Parts: sequence; structure tokens; C-alpha cells
Amino acid sequence: MITLLSATVMAAAALAGTIAPPRPVRAASSYPIVELRQYTLHDGKRDTLIDLFERQFIESQEALGMKVIGTFRDVDRPNRFVWIRGFTGMGARLAGESAFYGGPVWQAHRNEANATMIDSDNVLLLHAPDAEAAFKPEPMRPAFGEKRKVHRIVATIYYLKGDPAFAARRFRSDVVPGLKASGATPLAWFITETAANNFPRLPVREGEHMLVWFARFGNDADFAAHKPALDKAAAELAPELAREPEVLRLEPTDRSELR
Repeated sequence: MITLLSATVMAAAALAGTIAPPRPVRAASSYPIVELRQYTLHDGKRDTLIDLFERQFIESQEALGMKVIGTFRDVDRPNRFVWIRGFTGMGARLAGESAFYGGPVWQAHRNEANATMIDSDNVLLLHAPDAEAAFKPEPMRPAFGEKRKVHRIVATIYYLKGDPAFAARRFRSDVVPGLKASGATPLAWFITETAANNFPRLPVREGEHMLVWFARFGNDADFAAHKPALDKAAAELAPELAREPEVLRLEPTDRSELR
């Protein structure tokens, strides 16, 4: 495992051109803490940010112990870039984000990245309620410029009236069986992390209770064909919901590991 200090030194050397950028490090098989990050961008700037992100911000974060689980275009919002970042725990989140945002790669490219953005504060800080609910390891992500088949990833956000832990238990016992029977086995599901944001330099949405689950479909037609069965399965959780669910149809970028 690469330490924070050695990873920072490697990133600085890479920036200076003395060594190649560090390869992704699989420091853990599970990342139970995740951020679901939705960025609203200036018109026409989404591909600009994706190109920069895929060149500079994947390996440089993973060298510091974080995991870039997936990067996506929002199909229904042409100015929205969505990505999922994972951590082994809240302490690892603080260490990784402190090292990255205070480190040479972000410092070198932050102005270019920030110039594409209108808003980067739409962030859900979540945790997997148990080991089964976390994302499972995916095949190693494509290299830059490599093309692989992509599927449609769908994130469904349930806004809850009350205790997320109770909703998570009902989701597992009453909803997941129906989803599996419909052919839409959840890839992962998460609930709101109740611990305080320990890296306040990056705001997260607070004062809301949510359950978020992810599934994979062949394409939009496949998702549409499953939608009635998904809605029927999710009806078991309707008494716990404060409003209609929010659905994100996500197209993986070229280097998204979750695809």
C-alpha cells in the first residue's frame, strides 16, 4: 500500500515530469463511505471537464487511498457531470481529501477545472448499511483512449421521512427481493452518513435523510422495460418516503470503472 507521504511525493514527481503518474492502487476491496457528487457546468464544458478529470484526477486520487468508483454524463441534464468517490472510512476521507486538495495535482489544475463549473456543492455523503450493500470490485478501468462497452447506470434517490437505518432494513427485506425478481439486482445501496462533514472545505448536503441505490441496465430501452416492475417493488417503501424518488440516468465516461 502506498502511504500518504509517498503518494504525495510520487504525484509531485509526476507533475515535474520525472516519473510516470502513479497507477491506481486497490488498497481495499470495499469502500463503504461514498460521495455522490453532481456538478452543474457551464454550457458546452462537460466534455472539457471529463477530459481533464480522466487525464489528471483519477490515478492521482487513488494513489492517496480514495476510490473513483464511477464517472458519468447525466443523460437528462446536458450540463451535469456526476461521479462517485469511495473511502474505507471517514478518517480515510479526511486524510485523502486533505492530501489531494492540498497536493500538487489539484493545485496545478484546479483553475482549469473550476472554470468549467457553476456549482459543485450538490454532494450526498453516504454509507453502506452493511457489507453486502457496498459496491463490489469491478474490472480495472480502461486506459485513456481505450473504448469498452458501456451500460446504463441508474441511481435512484429515495427522500425519507425518518430514520435511514430503518428504511435500509425495509429496503433489504421488502424491496430488494422484488428488484431481483424483476431482473434489476441492485449493484449497491447507501443511506445518509450521519457523522459530521469532516472536510468542510467541500460542502455536502445536510439536514436530509436519503436512501440511494444503483442498478445497471443494457440501455435506456432496457431500463424503460423494467421500470413498471421497479416501481412495483419500490412501492413497499412508499410509507417511508417524503417525496417522489429522484432518478439519475447515467452514461459512464470512457474511463469509468463502474460501467
